[in-house]
Amino acid sequence: MHDLGLLLKFRLAFSVVLSSVAGYLLGTPQVQVLELLILVLGGFAVVGSSNAFNQLWEIQQDSLMLRTQNRPLPSGRMTRRTALLWALAFGIIGIAALALLNLKTAGFGALSLLLYVLIYTPLKAKSPWAVLVGAIPGAIPFMLGWVAATGTFGPESGLLFAYQFVWQFPHFWAIAWMAYDDYARAGYYLLPNRKKDAQATRLIIFYTVWMILISLLPAWGLAGQIQLSSWAAAVTLLLGFDVLYHALRHWSRREDASARALMFSTIRYLPLVQTIWVIDRFTS
Repeated sequence: MHDLGLLLKFRLAFSVVLSSVAGYLLGTPQVQVLELLILVLGGFAVVGSSNAFNQLWEIQQDSLMLRTQNRPLPSGRMTRRTALLWALAFGIIGIAALALLNLKTAGFGALSLLLYVLIYTPLKAKSPWAVLVGAIPGAIPFMLGWVAATGTFGPESGLLFAYQFVWQFPHFWAIAWMAYDDYARAGYYLLPNRKKDAQATRLIIFYTVWMILISLLPAWGLAGQIQLSSWAAAVTLLLGFDVLYHALRHWSRREDASARALMFSTIRYLPLVQTIWVIDRFTS
């Protein structure tokens, strides 16, 4: 079971599902426990399938990187056939579960899986543009929860998608900076100019500013039914400034330590903002 958890990247899948749950809670007129459980099951299975297919594709590269050498496939503890069966099973179960909610949700789940496996994964070894492509399936979960709850795609789901889309750039580029040498062992160069330079830090600031601006759209009445009270908007802004502070600090220092601090600021930022939005929705 431990190796299955590593294949599916259980902790990552769980954190992604939390975004879907937040989107659902923002959109649902009334919480239906069964619907929510199906969303959690379907979302977890689709993300787990994506991760398993990704590791099947990258066995050789994973064997070269220190952070991934001990995964089940490169270490030889799991066969390709076993991993493929798990990937297929979780993919089928996940999309089927999402289809029980509505076809739009299943469609977006399938799109996320296909983009991640068939485009992002092979592109990662060829171009830094893979980060942009990977941000598309990475942005779907927050939006997916709204679509699961409402069965509609409108300005609200568009906002949730755009918000999580831009969040991923400071988050992932901080990781790519920290793990630069390890990624390079496998031929991955995922910073904008394929190296640690000032341009990467400036782009991190650029996307962080856009993240903050998009996060305030509900407070300005520009996000359809998603609205923020004054207190929620203020806390959202303060949390955004925390990420911006670390982005500016990384631009100034350009060190692995500053990249690590930036990464942690993005990790705490997203679930905190999502939690605040959900609390605000049910208390305002």
